[in-house]
Amino acid sequence: MASKFRLALIQLYVEKFRPNNLARASRLIAQAASNGAAVVVLPEFFTCWCDPKYFIENKEQLDGPTNRMLSQAARDNRVFLFGGTFPEAIPDSEMLYNTCQIFNPRGDLVGMFRKLHLFDVDLGPRMKITESEMMVPGKSLTVVDTGFCRTGFGVCVDLRYPELARLYAKRGVDLMTYMGGFSLTTGPHHLQVLQRARAIDNQIYVANVGPASNHDAPYVTYGHSAVADPWGRIIGETGSDEDIVYADIDLDLIADTRRRLPVDHMRRDDLFETRDLTGEQT
Repeated sequence: MASKFRLALIQLYVEKFRPNNLARASRLIAQAASNGAAVVVLPEFFTCWCDPKYFIENKEQLDGPTNRMLSQAARDNRVFLFGGTFPEAIPDSEMLYNTCQIFNPRGDLVGMFRKLHLFDVDLGPRMKITESEMMVPGKSLTVVDTGFCRTGFGVCVDLRYPELARLYAKRGVDLMTYMGGFSLTTGPHHLQVLQRARAIDNQIYVANVGPASNHDAPYVTYGHSAVADPWGRIIGETGSDEDIVYADIDLDLIADTRRRLPVDHMRRDDLFETRDLTGEQT
């Protein structure tokens, strides 16, 4: 199994209209692949603006236009494609899922993840958000084995829960991939701190990719997509504009970090534990 590969995070500038966003994402996926990426990741809500009005206008079924574009792009470019998220319509309901679909280089759907934690907060003027009014949380963890890397998934506020990352680490993931549209209020203070903490906690790689800042949108995202290595170092990052972040992942660094700093060996499992209550097979 290869121990090294190139990861690409596409910090997409998201417009109001889904067809424009799908076309733009497709072009950037091809660009990332041409620069050697084996795994390409899109951001949270890359198909439309992050706002209830646009979620309703752009909701779609699992086999909708987003699915078709992602499958085609993965197949055409021969990459593993972690397809950001889109508002998934729930049959016979006005509620939605925040859903990521994962494709292999043949364009086959090999995994799906629905955001677990809903963001219900009041952070001041124009920052009262109640996702639970229109979103339904997912109920399961998702691990995808690319053949060269086991990857776990989270979306946005899922990054704030160390127990979730710990469960994924216990399932043997090498890389946590979060797709998160952090705001201009929380992003500058929390995003990279949380990302580095999850990497250090579990001695794995942690990627986070959000949409680029668009100041015409109702909700302005922070951007600043990045990759942290198992030592907590940022090995690839960008600012607020549209960009592709590349990081060369060396899985041997995970074993080396754990050998030098054997946190799991020193862990007091007789005093506390993180238990997996999903009942899922690992």
